[in-house]
Amino acid sequence: MTDDEIPARYLHGYAQLLADVSATGRRLTRDEIESRRVLGEQAAEAGHGLRALVSAHLGATRAAWPRTPGPSDGTLTAMHQAIDAFAEGYERAQRLAVRQEEAARREFIDDLLYGRSDLGRLAQRAARFGLRMSHTHAVAVAQGPAAYAEGGPVVRQVERALIARFDDRSFLLTTKNGRLLCVVPGDESEVLTYFAKQAHAATDGGHVAIGRSQPGPGGVVQSYEEAVNALDLGERLGLDGPVLRAADLLVYPVLTRDRQAMADLVLDALGPLTGARGGAQHLLDTLTAYFDSGCVAAEAARRLSLSVRALTYRLERVHQLTGADPADPAHRYMLQTAVIGARLLDWPAKEL
Repeated sequence: MTDDEIPARYLHGYAQLLADVSATGRRLTRDEIESRRVLGEQAAEAGHGLRALVSAHLGATRAAWPRTPGPSDGTLTAMHQAIDAFAEGYERAQRLAVRQEEAARREFIDDLLYGRSDLGRLAQRAARFGLRMSHTHAVAVAQGPAAYAEGGPVVRQVERALIARFDDRSFLLTTKNGRLLCVVPGDESEVLTYFAKQAHAATDGGHVAIGRSQPGPGGVVQSYEEAVNALDLGERLGLDGPVLRAADLLVYPVLTRDRQAMADLVLDALGPLTGARGGAQHLLDTLTAYFDSGCVAAEAARRLSLSVRALTYRLERVHQLTGADPADPAHRYMLQTAVIGARLLDWPAKEL
């Protein structure tokens, strides 16, 4: 926008103010400064750019200067005060607009995830954020060492990175329960991958889970729940890697769908380990490391900071107590499933 396109009302009284100050040598009054702030707010609300507005003021100053007699210091001071007040009002309106936008996003996400609005109204509001509720969507959820705050430094850093990389793509970035959410159309998986990378880097150790792409109005909710559940599984199972994909973890919900059956398996297969000296936990950790290392004894021993001989002794002890040999393929699946169940059910720390 050029100076000529800036409406004259945002410069109303400015030239006369400079002339009056130059003639009298006085400073601007509080009311005059506040009036410039108000004009700045109005210009921001109308969508005019600050650079063009400041340029328009400088142009008006240059045009008025030959007609303003008297010392120039007072005129320059008045110009500085007037433009500074105008910019302050402009920035005040911008901050208010940002807070309102953040509040609108939080309210929309709350209504979407908790079903507090009819689908027709949700669809109308979703369009404002670049989402079409009839399409498929996927959600990524980031969880850091500390809770994310809407408009906080981490959120702003991630948002700037996404805009710089995917300026023409549709995505919604917001916070929920201290977590950072990114919602994208189902065919924009590369946006979520980049979001995960940026969120992990911004928190120096945060974890991100990506839900599967899901169709229809309930797709965002379903994908969000999958991502949150994946974060929970990752924490309970101690899964490696900063990014978890719900599609890769589908076996775990299947295993725990019948909680009582899983609890029975854990107690029947691993219950005898409680008879070991020091309890079951160290033997359970041994089995976990053994299975996670692909049943390679040397790798499992390294993970546990044990000698291979000490690890082998522990595996033999498991065999003695349970009657199942971890090295025997016929027993391995049952034991490994029971170990996963124990981690999911937090056994033996919790009674089953």
